[in-house]
Order: sequence, then C-alpha cells, then structure tokens
Amino acid sequence: DGKIYDAYVIYPKSRTNEANFVEYFVYQIMPDILESKCGYNLCICGRDIYPGEETASAIEKRMQKSRRLIILLTHHLTNCKEPAYDQHIALYNALIQNDTKVILLEMETIETYEKLQESLRFIIKKQGTIKWKEEHTVHPQSPKSRFWKQVRYHMPLRLKPP
Repeated sequence: DGKIYDAYVIYPKSRTNEANFVEYFVYQIMPDILESKCGYNLCICGRDIYPGEETASAIEKRMQKSRRLIILLTHHLTNCKEPAYDQHIALYNALIQNDTKVILLEMETIETYEKLQESLRFIIKKQGTIKWKEEHTVHPQSPKSRFWKQVRYHMPLRLKPP
C-alpha cells in the first residue's frame, strides 16, 4: 500500500508532571510494546523526524505514509486553546480525506469532552476511546493486558509476526 509506518503518534507537548509520564509512555512504553513485542513500526515526531528537516512538511509526509493515527488525550489537550499542527493535519486527513483511521488513547480520565475541539468530539462519539487506567502503570510492558489488546485490535493487520 506504499505505507512505511503502521501508526503516527500524536501527543500533547507540555512541561508538566503529566507530560513527563506521557513522554515516557510515547518514547519508552509504546515502542517497547508495539514495536519490539508486536512488530509494528511507529512514527514518533521527536524521534523519527530528523534535525534540519522542515518539520511541517516532514509531519505531513510521515502521516501520509502511516496506516493509523494514534492520538493521546490528556487534560492538557482539553485545556489547550490552539491544537498542535500535527493534530490539525491528522484530523483533516481522518475526517475530510477519510483515508486514515484514528485510534484515541485516553491517558487520563476526562470528565467532559466539551472543551475538546469539535472534530475530536465527533471521532470520540463515533468510535470511543481506549482508556489507560492507573493499574496499567504497575505492569505497563505486558502486551497481554486489556489495554494493549484493544490497541492492537485497532492497529492494521500484521502479515508477518515479529
């Protein structure tokens, strides 16, 4: 299909304790589970876009070469007035061009989705979210947990096992 990545990962970038866990999750836990143990290929902006590359066009190219978009939902995202560029492009691809499926990972319990942008609320209403629960922090590297099974269910089919 001409795609290089199984998923492009979008996460809120902020400087809080919450962000420390989210970055640890994105750069350590997700690659360990989805790449090392399940054989998927992820594109993570801070890791897979090279220094000196023009960021906006690199983001667009990587998303076009991805089969899925994984968006991490946090309280920072609900309080953010202006969504990040990669989130804008991802939602445009998912809703307008309708060529990329979105997987929403709710990293913290979000009481109300009212503060999220309308396009995200539409996707949540249409397909729901996969919720990360605190008990996962005890054994986050178990690909057999319910959370990771749900994520893998929404990922593209692996033709060859890792």
